[in-house]
Amino acid sequence: MNPHLMTDPKLIQVLHELKQREPIFHRPEFGTTRQDFEQMTDPAFWEVGASGQRYSREYVLDTLEKRAQNPAEEIWETQNFQCLELGAETYLLTYTLIQGERVTRRSTIWRSTEMGWQILYHQGTIVENQ
Repeated sequence: MNPHLMTDPKLIQVLHELKQREPIFHRPEFGTTRQDFEQMTDPAFWEVGASGQRYSREYVLDTLEKRAQNPAEEIWETQNFQCLELGAETYLLTYTLIQGERVTRRSTIWRSTEMGWQILYHQGTIVENQ
């Protein structure tokens, strides 16, 4: 039933770079301010949350700005990363995020730009039956 997911060996460096950036917006070494988050997201960025709700870039940036005012310690584990090249300098990164009892499958579309890595799209889907 499960697909056999493998990263093409030529993408191992890309996989390594993107793994360091996930989960997105939770890596202080890549930024903690609204300006940092604006730089890491494409102007057309949007996401689908684990609830299925769609969120605009502006909404996400507002939420991140509020979160920075009251940072909480988060305990999470990432695993099963896969990377797929979608087009010129554009990649799909998938992985599993474990936050205590909550398990989600995550997908992020990244583009390598002159300014660095930028996120085009992100989605989280709750895993109900493990």
